[in-house]
Amino acid sequence: MRKTLALASLVLLAACGQRAELETYPGEGLPVAPLGASAPAEAEELLERDAQAAPERSVELRRRSEEREDDPFDLPPPE
Repeated sequence: MRKTLALASLVLLAACGQRAELETYPGEGLPVAPLGASAPAEAEELLERDAQAAPERSVELRRRSEEREDDPFDLPPPE
């Protein structure tokens, strides 16, 4: 019974994702243009993430176990 309930809840959760184009509510438009801009941004421009929102990884991942460097902030718990 629990497996059936869990499976049904997963199916319902997966079905709630909508895959249609985003639209504004009827009678409403996009946000006003920012100060200095000549026209408001289009919907696709508002959905683009800038570099700070999704930075690229700049550190190479470790391939194997290595000794850790001494950490001056790794203190024992207070007594």
